[in-house]
Amino acid sequence: MLDKTWLIFGCNGQDGSIMCDLLLNKGYKNIHGVVRRASNFNTQRLEHIFDRLKLHYGDVTDAMSVYSIISKVSPDYIINFAAQSHVKVSSELENYTLQTNTIGVLNILQAVKNLNLKNTRIYQAGTSEEYGNESDGIKKLNEESKKSPVSIYGISKLAAENICNMYRDAYNMFIVTAVLFNHESDRRGYTFVTQKVSNYVAKFKKDSTCKPLELGNLDSKRDWGAAEDYMDAVYLMLTYKQPINFVISTGELHSVKEFVEVAFKQINVNIKWQGTGINECGVISQDDGVDRVVVKVNPKYYRDLEINNLIGDSKLAKDLLNWEPKITFENLVKNMVNMSCKKI
Repeated sequence: MLDKTWLIFGCNGQDGSIMCDLLLNKGYKNIHGVVRRASNFNTQRLEHIFDRLKLHYGDVTDAMSVYSIISKVSPDYIINFAAQSHVKVSSELENYTLQTNTIGVLNILQAVKNLNLKNTRIYQAGTSEEYGNESDGIKKLNEESKKSPVSIYGISKLAAENICNMYRDAYNMFIVTAVLFNHESDRRGYTFVTQKVSNYVAKFKKDSTCKPLELGNLDSKRDWGAAEDYMDAVYLMLTYKQPINFVISTGELHSVKEFVEVAFKQINVNIKWQGTGINECGVISQDDGVDRVVVKVNPKYYRDLEINNLIGDSKLAKDLLNWEPKITFENLVKNMVNMSCKKI
């Protein structure tokens, strides 16, 4: 088993780097990763394991490079984390998002099919954004729930999932597409709200005179889990006896406000909320009796179409994979803030 070869597209992202750690910790030796060529250093998340990986330059939008890498590596497992994964950005880079998230997946599948790699198992990263506004916050979304994406990002991922399902059924390929609900870690990109909040709290701890944190929809609610837990699930579904699409989630719903409150509590600061809508703000009490604004709303961070609630039901993964999340929401936030404090 441990002599199997793994190929990870997007290995230098949050999920990809954590998956590399997981595989190395399990004893796998032959791990290949694909990164895009950039003028700036973009493998920071792999520094601690750089010499234990075999890295290739490539891009999923380049069918020739995808074919060449897969042909050279001849992997037993392929994991695709390569994506334009920012929902807000997808409304500005629509064509690029579709080229990367949909056509890029097709390029991988075509290469495996044309190379006749019948035993290669493939994982494609789906997203809870595929569901759109199908949940009212009470209804938990599972593998059978309707998908009605309201962003180019969600549409691109749903199209990729449909292509994967077709290839799996038509060509008898082992392809799994899992819908991973929001999953975070200290390796999350700095433009994502969870990391943005964690970094601000760390800066505030160091210099409490810093400008207020600006966020979008404070009432947006998400099912936030830990990326480490979710990568365990990806490994389990790839090594399961048959290809099944899973939903991976915690089954808990928390708002952006809650995330902010828990994050600030890690540095013993209590946040109170005042106002409504774009005038809502988070404040702290000062010794002089005057409340000071530390969090405020900036409409530029609103989405074109907002998703109010995303909460998942991972019962199938529990029943078949014996998977359950281990890291609580509170510990997730605590870990992210603590790591941000160490970096700043």
